Amino acid sequence: MTSRVSGAVTAVLGPTNTGKTHLAIERMCAYSSGIIGFPLRLLAREVYDRVVALKGPEKVALVTGEEKIVPPDARWFLCTAESMPDRDVAFVALDEAQLGADPERGHVFTDRLLHARGRDETMILGSEALKPMIRALVPDAEIVARPRFSTLSYAGAKKISRLPKRSAIVAFSAEEVYAVAEMLRRLRGGAAVVMGALSPRTRNAQVEMFQAGEVDYLVATDAIGMGLNMDVAHVAFAGLHKFDGRRRRRLTVAEMAQIAGRAGRHHRDGTFGALAEEGPDAFLPEEMLAIEEHRFPRLDHLYWREGDPDLSSIDALIESLERKPEPGVLRAAPIATDLQVLKRLADEPWVRDRVRRPAMVARLWAACGIPDFRKVGIDPHARFVSRVFGHLSEGLGHVPHQWFADEIARLDSMAGDVETLAGRLSAIRSWAYIAQRADWLADPKHWAERTREIEERLSDGLHASLTQRFVDKRTTALIRRIGADAGALPVTIGPEGEVLVEDHPIGRLEGFRFTVEAGARANDKRLLLAAAEKRLGTERGRRAEALIAATPDAFSLVEDRLVWDGHAVARLVAGPSLGRPVVRLERDLDCLPPSMRERVKGRLEDWVARTLDRQVPALVRLSALTREAKASPAIRAVAAALEDAGGIVPRQPLRLMIDALSPEERRRLRGLGITIGTLDVFDARLLKPGAAAWRRTLMALWGQSPELGRIGATTLRRDEPGRSVASGFRPLGEQAVRIDLVERIARATHDARQGRGPFAPDAALATSIGLEAATLDRLMGDLGFRKVRGTTEGEPPRWVWRGRPPARPAPRAEARPGNAFAALADWGRTP
Repeated sequence: MTSRVSGAVTAVLGPTNTGKTHLAIERMCAYSSGIIGFPLRLLAREVYDRVVALKGPEKVALVTGEEKIVPPDARWFLCTAESMPDRDVAFVALDEAQLGADPERGHVFTDRLLHARGRDETMILGSEALKPMIRALVPDAEIVARPRFSTLSYAGAKKISRLPKRSAIVAFSAEEVYAVAEMLRRLRGGAAVVMGALSPRTRNAQVEMFQAGEVDYLVATDAIGMGLNMDVAHVAFAGLHKFDGRRRRRLTVAEMAQIAGRAGRHHRDGTFGALAEEGPDAFLPEEMLAIEEHRFPRLDHLYWREGDPDLSSIDALIESLERKPEPGVLRAAPIATDLQVLKRLADEPWVRDRVRRPAMVARLWAACGIPDFRKVGIDPHARFVSRVFGHLSEGLGHVPHQWFADEIARLDSMAGDVETLAGRLSAIRSWAYIAQRADWLADPKHWAERTREIEERLSDGLHASLTQRFVDKRTTALIRRIGADAGALPVTIGPEGEVLVEDHPIGRLEGFRFTVEAGARANDKRLLLAAAEKRLGTERGRRAEALIAATPDAFSLVEDRLVWDGHAVARLVAGPSLGRPVVRLERDLDCLPPSMRERVKGRLEDWVARTLDRQVPALVRLSALTREAKASPAIRAVAAALEDAGGIVPRQPLRLMIDALSPEERRRLRGLGITIGTLDVFDARLLKPGAAAWRRTLMALWGQSPELGRIGATTLRRDEPGRSVASGFRPLGEQAVRIDLVERIARATHDARQGRGPFAPDAALATSIGLEAATLDRLMGDLGFRKVRGTTEGEPPRWVWRGRPPARPAPRAEARPGNAFAALADWGRTP
């Protein structure tokens, strides 16, 4: 942001529950204009609603990466730190400024702390640990200490079943959040769920349930530590370790205090504790004391990165972004996602060819700034950014209307479980971010509204799914009335999985899923479930051991579900690449101990790996080849394109990359089973029924669903499914021909011709395949030949090469018994 003459700078520092954010809102509203930067979109939205109530919607703006509400006469702006506009306003505030020490986003907060200034007043909000940094970097700032309004005390460790009402349980991954919420549903009737990845609409709907008393518990990630206001009396830590994007580590005392400080409201005292009394996830005495007395280690550095980088060239941009700060309290920020993506794209020759002007460098850097909302990892995210920038750097510089429309239409579905809806909600944020760039789409206003509508529908669907999955309102009411001990009731499990408690049919255990009997008496159901819990745990453990010891033929794949003994136990989800899917256990297995769940998952992963190696070996090896450091860019690019397309792709789009392959690299691809054909590049083994089904499943995980052609077919008619190269058939007029047979005809044709003179190809091969005359003519034309009529009447047509050298046909396969058509006879016999 641009430095300008500014008024007084005030740093308001203190623990949570000090009213710092409320003070900043009051101060901003007292001025004629202002900007506040927040760490979370959720918090920016919450404050936006509050300021709108004070000033009216026509005067207040909301600016985040995925959402922009900017009225023409807007004077007060509520933003995420990354989206703070460079405007001349009377008041500027930065919330949670201590996040300048965060390795991923810290450089953004540091830049705002150094340069974001209001004309009349600037306010920096943060924890007391920030004080040394304020003195070093903003020496003229007045530091104001804000004490906590109420006391915060350690209440000891409590099991989930003994947590007091109005408790928030904090976990550090979506899986842990769901597991704790599921346990609360069983023990206490349900819980609201809050995570940073939720949209404001979903988050508000969940908090509303908690605030209204519909549920007594809330399960959240550490996002609640960033100022989200909820009426919480007690904060319980499900664990004290988190994965920070690089490693799994113990929370710092400051992080613990930030989260624990959500307990208590204004002058009402709050408590904190853990679920574990002993072990690595229990509080240490010195940690409890530090949190209660608000004494934390002071920050000795903040992360910095050039906020106004050099856009004269790609290399100058990278150099400026990697520049180190002057010696002092600032440290060079670790390489963030946007810079990692930039450096990968900078290695692509086509990117450098297109980025020769500062304006295009700025456009490339803006594209690299697309956040990885889906958390898919750097490789898939870099490929997504590469495709976006490819469109932004050609033609009119717009993302194609049809591609954008197709991708968001694919996400506009309410079907699926909580994880599926949450995944779609994360994905739509990427498209919402693109739609907010005014120069990236031909009609950005329309698409911004369209993505907002889809996000709202997904939010409503996710809220409904979360409520359905984690809230049992009837049990919530029952648990408030029932206090009897059901532990002594006898439980039996029949041979068909039927579960009975004192001869009452309570439900059925199918695989690992326990389904409650519809006829169970409502007044008894909670007691019966409690009685069944211990016995079900033993039976589930026995079944888990049986699964781990099962032979390979006990497993099967039905669509994306892994089935054992007739029961779905896991599903495949998109992994780092097409050839590396991830096994995700069904939530029915959440009841197993963590160590046993890991063993079950390991057994299923082993079966999937062995099956993939048998059914689609080329995809597995192509995936490895794309990551091979010693491989050339050309062969990695071909391997990546082939893997992304499921091992079957037209040759033309890969022409330049294939031409760059060395003879040795071509031989290597042939060793993987890849045929570099005249018209297509493919692995013929993927056309067999069993392999084709696995390929289709893997592609469906990535949103692609090529249709399967008729089993054993060599040609397809126009009205049959599977008429595409992606499905293994090349459309040629009224017929579509299997691509390996197209290549066989191409090979035979090029073998038959003599130089450039007219020749008559042997029609026997085409006839045996079932090609019609018009289809053969179309294929010959695609192969580069021109028809020449015979000199005498009735003589079959002859063909000549048009003069453009053809792609060399793939070398012949190893000789097989029988004539040239022997392969047709046993097609489809081996799945």
